[in-house]
Amino acid sequence: WKKLYLAHHWPVTVCKMTADDCQDPPDYWTIHGLWPDKGEECNRTWHFNVTEIKDLMPDMRRYWPDVLHSSLNRTHFWKHEWEKHGTCAATLQVLDSQKKYFGKTLELYQFVDLNGFLLKAGIKPSSTYYQMTAIKEVLTKFYGVTPKIQCLPPEEGEKAQTIGQIEFCFTKELKLRNCTEAKGESSRMQTDLQLGTEELSVCNDTVPVYYPSQV
Repeated sequence: WKKLYLAHHWPVTVCKMTADDCQDPPDYWTIHGLWPDKGEECNRTWHFNVTEIKDLMPDMRRYWPDVLHSSLNRTHFWKHEWEKHGTCAATLQVLDSQKKYFGKTLELYQFVDLNGFLLKAGIKPSSTYYQMTAIKEVLTKFYGVTPKIQCLPPEEGEKAQTIGQIEFCFTKELKLRNCTEAKGESSRMQTDLQLGTEELSVCNDTVPVYYPSQV
């Protein structure tokens, strides 16, 4: 693999995508995962062990909650992320244990500070629409790289798409880089967040975007 995606999702949109067990979604961007751009389940014998990350628990619960299944055993989501993506990311020495993988992801999340930046930029959840190009420009200008922004397409009768996920890309040295793909490289990350029949796809620059404050 060549790069890592640090995916933040917007809990309100995630809840909108599913009639599941979503209760009181957090009103800040939370971590979806840290994903190498290729490879899944690289080591099936390396099972998730929650005791390895017990020191990280307060931050894990706060910043990396299982938005969809708020009442279930929360470790299920982390287990999925470790077994699917973490075992692949572990080829890097800096991510080669569960403690390092989850701990470093939390560090990168704090480093990017997407919540703080959006507030400073005046981009807040609202019932009015934003222009996608405006959000993208502000992010690109501030971070100096192009993130990947994913939305739920407009539903029947809706004029706007709904922002759902913002991914920042990192090199193997954990430096920010552009997420844009070279022509002809298709990203398999597209399917990672598919819930029921609805799924997120790269936002359409010409359609207004909704950043909802409640489900």
